[in-house]
Amino acid sequence: MTIPAPLLALADTRWLWLLVPVALLAVLYLVVQKRRSRYAVRFATLPMLERLVPRRPAWRRHVPAVLLLLTFVALALAAARPEVDEQVPRERATVIVTVDVSLSMQATDVSPDRLTAAREAAQQFVRGLPDGFNVGVVEFAGSAAVLAEPSPDHDQAIAALDRLELAEGTAIGDGVLTSLAQIRALGEQTTAEDGTDLTEPVPAHIVLLSDGSNTVGSTLEQASAAANELDVPISTIAYGTPDGRVEVDGQTIPVPVDQPSLDALADATGGNGYAAETADELDQVYEDIQSSIGYRTEPRDVTAWAIAIALVLGMLAAGFSLLWFSRLP
Repeated sequence: MTIPAPLLALADTRWLWLLVPVALLAVLYLVVQKRRSRYAVRFATLPMLERLVPRRPAWRRHVPAVLLLLTFVALALAAARPEVDEQVPRERATVIVTVDVSLSMQATDVSPDRLTAAREAAQQFVRGLPDGFNVGVVEFAGSAAVLAEPSPDHDQAIAALDRLELAEGTAIGDGVLTSLAQIRALGEQTTAEDGTDLTEPVPAHIVLLSDGSNTVGSTLEQASAAANELDVPISTIAYGTPDGRVEVDGQTIPVPVDQPSLDALADATGGNGYAAETADELDQVYEDIQSSIGYRTEPRDVTAWAIAIALVLGMLAAGFSLLWFSRLP
């Protein structure tokens, strides 16, 4: 899982030294208040103090000073150029939807069956991707096949998902390598059909859905090494329940999900490992992946906000001081 970045960061922390004199002012204020109280008690009797000093809440005389100190703190933070992380939609990316079509995907532990639910969720996922994304579809069982080459035509990918067909074997490694070959081929192009310059590298991501273990073809270690060479993360979805079963030649065969292997593949490539046991959970997983792929995090300068807060605090300090004591702090 990804670790969320801090909500607030400072671009230039050297300016934080301005907080030192602010702290000294706070200490000085406390010292002056303590001395003032001591002198008042020493040179006047308590009955006289009650007649000379108007009765008003003691905390009021501290409010303008506290607000003024907070004003200085906000100004010091503004000098350090505060930034917050902001989610910005990506304009371009390549996503390969790689789907397991091994015979275990006909298990009905997920209604109506694993493959049908996976197809519908994947189609919904593709519909939600930004228009500028290149989307491709790869299926794998005993071998891997490209059903749709990556392109901005998302309808082509959606239609390709309707052509998923069950077959024997589970070649997860080959599915990854075939997906990577499509990404590499797209990267070798220099101009898209619409005239877009493709020489600038764009992020790529493989979203792989499977319910079983790698049984034939390339190993998961070979697949992860190839993905890391191209700097392509793989997000895996372990789909199904531990109690899944299929009928093959009159025999009932258990087909539990091998989540540890899929999680290991995701971790090795910098992707995220997910698990889903129902169609609704699968939809939620795809929504999470869609959010992480479709957006990038960029720092946004909020210095203006810090200055605005400082101005508001300063005006409040002046306003309360004039209202309660008829003078500026």
